[in-house]
Amino acid sequence: MKASVKFIISIAVIVLSACSTMKKPQDTLVSSEKPVLTESAVVPEDNQNPPMTLTKNGKILNLVRFMDGAVCKNDLQGAKGVFLIYANPQDIERIKKEQGTQIFSRFETKIQNFSEAILQQAINTTNLSEDPFSLGEDVAKQKMVEQLTQNFRSAAIEPVNEFEKETSLTIEISAYRPSFEFFQKGCEATLNESENTSASYN
Repeated sequence: MKASVKFIISIAVIVLSACSTMKKPQDTLVSSEKPVLTESAVVPEDNQNPPMTLTKNGKILNLVRFMDGAVCKNDLQGAKGVFLIYANPQDIERIKKEQGTQIFSRFETKIQNFSEAILQQAINTTNLSEDPFSLGEDVAKQKMVEQLTQNFRSAAIEPVNEFEKETSLTIEISAYRPSFEFFQKGCEATLNESENTSASYN
């Protein structure tokens, strides 16, 4: 099965934060300001916000960036949505002191590369076919979101663990459930149309 990937990442994550100091909250990962969704991100009707922090292995991770991804499973099926990057600010500061800020550009590339692979794997293992027994479109979408979220979480475990071992930077990547849209009748065409529509506003 031919799979094509169109993955747009706004991930100045660590590079932008690497040049900041803890004395300037507006420029750091510990900012009191809420992150702003990218223009291409989908804002849910109930205005639900993602958690600003989460705990992993006893460390507090802050939400540092949104990633906007779109993937085709085949010619007809695919999905797009927003993924959230969390990182530990103390790790950032320690790495800056030990290795310098230039190391973060390499981290950025690594995160982008394995995030593309995670999203593609999650989509490939998610059933995106229409359910004739579904109680409605909303119910069917919710089932796909549940499945994709679980598949994304499973696919992310190994690459995230490997990244952490190599870099000593604690991160987490999670799917932002309310943002997902699914395609079942033409993936490539829909993504190309969305791209052209977005470009017309620039």
